[in-house]
Amino acid sequence: MPDSPHTVSDVMTHTAVAVGRHAAYKEIVELMRQWHISALPVLEGEGRVIGVVSEADLLPKEEYRLDDPAQAERPPSDVAKARAVSAAELMSSPAITVHASATIAEAARIMARCRVKRLPVVDEVGLLEGVVSRSDLLKVFLRPDEAIADEIRRTVIGHLPPPAQVEVSVADGVVALHGSLRDRALVSLLARAARAVEGVVDVRLSLSNQAPSAPLP
Repeated sequence: MPDSPHTVSDVMTHTAVAVGRHAAYKEIVELMRQWHISALPVLEGEGRVIGVVSEADLLPKEEYRLDDPAQAERPPSDVAKARAVSAAELMSSPAITVHASATIAEAARIMARCRVKRLPVVDEVGLLEGVVSRSDLLKVFLRPDEAIADEIRRTVIGHLPPPAQVEVSVADGVVALHGSLRDRALVSLLARAARAVEGVVDVRLSLSNQAPSAPLP
């Protein structure tokens, strides 16, 4: 079975919907509705990402009425977006992006830190290669339990020094490791290595520090 997906390229959407800087407000709204997405990369030239327009960038036009006397108290950036009519005026720039070679964990950290739901995936010179979303990152948790168990046997348990005797079982993404491990210092390393396998929800340990008995002659 294949090893777990480790990088953004393994889970991203390679065909991305994007707009140019002159795209109109209503065109952007229609594309988001049509493709069921919450943000669009804004491109320039040969496909270089210069910004992103999200639903949050579009909402000030509905939230802030330009004839509202309290408009002067609004943040200037929101007032500007309420007046905006094109992608160049609406977009958040520079765009928060990620490379296809980034790990899934790295992409998740960027999304959490920057509070975004989608990231344009760009190459070394900033050209758009695709888009990765929160739901894409969660695809790793759809891996079959046996695929997870097989990878742990090969890449984790298979490298333990003898006379370790550890068995693995997986149910709903929860890994159970049971058996014997003479060196107790390896327990935390074993758990950490198993948890690093994509698709693992949790790791439960039931390990003794007694070496397995030698078979009778």
